Amino acid sequence: MPDLEIHNLHVSAGDKQILKGLDLTVEKGEVHALMGPNGSGKSTLANAIMGHPGLEVTDGQILFKGEDITEADPDERARAGLFMAFQYPVAIPGVTITKYLRMVMNAHREARGEKEVSLKDFRKTVEAAMELVNVPREFASRYLNDGFSGGEKKRLETLQLALQRPELAVLDETDSGLDIDALNVVAQGVNTVKGETDMGVLIITHYQRILHAVKPDRVSIMFEGRIAKEGGPELVEQLEAEGYASIRAEVAAGA
Repeated sequence: MPDLEIHNLHVSAGDKQILKGLDLTVEKGEVHALMGPNGSGKSTLANAIMGHPGLEVTDGQILFKGEDITEADPDERARAGLFMAFQYPVAIPGVTITKYLRMVMNAHREARGEKEVSLKDFRKTVEAAMELVNVPREFASRYLNDGFSGGEKKRLETLQLALQRPELAVLDETDSGLDIDALNVVAQGVNTVKGETDMGVLIITHYQRILHAVKPDRVSIMFEGRIAKEGGPELVEQLEAEGYASIRAEVAAGA
C-alpha cells in the first residue's frame, strides 16, 4: 500500500477549480517528482495534501498510510508524519529558530505520548542535525526566516526535515530562487536524510536541475489540474529535450 494515495481529487480556490480529478501515489521510500508548467496546479496540490484552509476539496480523497485525511486539520497531518517545505517560507520576527524547533519537536513527542525533550537533549539533537545537513550553528539564535536569503530559508527547512524525519516530505519548488551552490547544499541535505530513513519524497518542480541532484524513482507530469503522463526518470530527459510542447500535444490529442 502506498503511503500517500490521492484519488479523483477536485480542489477549488474561491470560485476557481484548480485540480480536476487528479490521481497520484507516493510509495514508502521513493522519490516521486511532480513536474509541470506554471499554472498547472502543482502548488495547489501540495497545499491540499497539507490541508490548507483556503482550499476546498469538492470531490475525491487523500489517504495517508491508509487513513482518510481529506478533512483532517493541518496539525493532525503534520503529527501523523507529513512534512511540507514551502516555496516561499514566511518570516516570524521575534521567534528564534531554537524556540521554534523545540516547539515543533515537543508537538511531535506529545503526539507519540512522550514527555517534553530536555534542553540538554534538544541541543544535542539539533547540533547533530545541523552537522548532518551542513547548517551553521549560528542559525539557532536567529529569528525564524527574518532577513534570510532564499538559500538560507531552504537550508533551514532542510534542518527541520533532518530533525522531524517525517514519513513523507512534500517539497514544493525547493529549488525556486536558489543559486547552484545553495541548490547543492539543499539537495545534499535531502539526500542525506533520505539515505538514513525510509521517508517518501514528493518533489514538486518545473525545473530539471534539482532532479539531477535528487534522483527520482518516478516522474509525473501535471497539466491543467490533472496528471497527464507518468513514467520513470527518462521523462526528465524528454522534458529537457522537448519542453512541455509534446505533453500539450498529447493532452490535446487525447481530449
